[in-house]
Amino acid sequence: MSFVSMPRQDLLLAIDSLAQEKQIDREIVIESLEAAIAKIAKHKYGEEFNITATIDRKNGAIYVKRLFDVIESADAMGEEYDANTMLTVAQAKKYAKNPSVGDVVEDALPEPEFGRMAFQTAKQIMTARVRDAEKGRQYEEFKDDIGDIVSGVVKRIEFGNVFVDINGKAEGYIKGSELIPGERLAVGDRVRALIMDVARSNSGPQIFLTRTHPMFMEKLFVQEVPEIYEGIIKIKSVSRAPGSHAKIAVETADPSIDAVGMTVGIKGTRIQPVINECHGEKIDVILYSEDPAVFIVNAMQPAKVAKIIVDEDTRTAAVVVNEDQQSLAIGRRGQNVRLASQLTGWNIDVMNETEEQERRAKEFKEKTELFIGGLDVDEMIAQLLITEGFRTIEEVAFVDIAELESIEGFNAELASELQKRAKEYLAKIEQDYRDAGHKLGMSDDLLEFDFIKRPIIMKLGENGIKSLADLADLSSDELVEILGEDTMSNRLAGRVIMKARELAYDIKQEEE
Repeated sequence: MSFVSMPRQDLLLAIDSLAQEKQIDREIVIESLEAAIAKIAKHKYGEEFNITATIDRKNGAIYVKRLFDVIESADAMGEEYDANTMLTVAQAKKYAKNPSVGDVVEDALPEPEFGRMAFQTAKQIMTARVRDAEKGRQYEEFKDDIGDIVSGVVKRIEFGNVFVDINGKAEGYIKGSELIPGERLAVGDRVRALIMDVARSNSGPQIFLTRTHPMFMEKLFVQEVPEIYEGIIKIKSVSRAPGSHAKIAVETADPSIDAVGMTVGIKGTRIQPVINECHGEKIDVILYSEDPAVFIVNAMQPAKVAKIIVDEDTRTAAVVVNEDQQSLAIGRRGQNVRLASQLTGWNIDVMNETEEQERRAKEFKEKTELFIGGLDVDEMIAQLLITEGFRTIEEVAFVDIAELESIEGFNAELASELQKRAKEYLAKIEQDYRDAGHKLGMSDDLLEFDFIKRPIIMKLGENGIKSLADLADLSSDELVEILGEDTMSNRLAGRVIMKARELAYDIKQEEE
């Protein structure tokens, strides 16, 4: 900090040089130096005084001043009166021509000399302020880059966690669990990672990086495939088992373009750099389709699907394969079908022809028993309904009566009677449900919450959740703890609670 005693133009040059080196605003450096000079002046003239320092932005001249507030009288200020920072109008005339109450008058002071102790004080103040400004600059620079890939050099490794120097601008942190399984990084290695989050801290911005997130692979393809970068080919979804296997779904609106072929590249020239970056991860590039059945069949690659049955109400799909394809369809430890489920967003059940026949026979029997018991009909009528595509009593109750009448062997009287019995059955189920809920002390707003299934709502009531407001006040972790991870994921729990808050408190929240 010896540059304080330099010729004034040299002082400005030194300020400009420091601002450029630290990549912070020149004004921040000047203000830091002013604060340092003011601190030294206070040390010399008295800490009790209100002393400021100003540096002329054009010529570098330094002005040190003692400031006083102009007051009416000491008595008027009472206990707040401070002779070191306040002057009456009469006293203030020594420093200003026509002072009035409320003004601030200035007393110019000589610029303090920078001895060894003063030099250290100024250096500490400036260093602290510049460092804070640098941290702020780093945070502002990276906070909008969440979801982007950055490149850096491994700086150090502690307990399996990797610290990365991001182009000399900041330090990133890759938690051990965010590294691709099996990869071994060493100090000095260049590595690419996705910015997962940026947070403020006393030591500077914390930049959390990941190499396992599906978006990391997505952004790698954006960098390697020009058509994806330009938006000609779109990535619809990505699922990963990091370091082992991944699936990526692509589509294009241009019928002349082979989206899969373009993404893979001639002899794999485009996909290979992504595979190498992901530590040899096997990647299936899948053609996306708006038709769920077609998309699921594509997602099951490399297995060949013989037949698929989809249930759009429950978003489940039964995929039927030949026996010699079943192990390939399921994959090692269920990996292939699990990745296909994540890619499509559907629950997929893989079975061979024999298992599918057994499943259909079981379903047929269960539905037959449901119709016999719920509608009080014989086995023949129940099986006729199932053969015609009726799966639930709700469908019988609310279908157009003409559809029931059109069934071979049915007439208007029978169709009307079946609908009547179906509605009576549903009314009884509804009343039993409400009675059970009221017995637990549950309010109607929670019982009518149709965002989740009724057995789950009853389980909430059994665990002390009596109203929609009670549900809205839970955290996602608390809801998962009540229902169990097998029943509800943390992500789905968050959506349920958001919906409950929207209805209970009339708060519209943006859903992810």
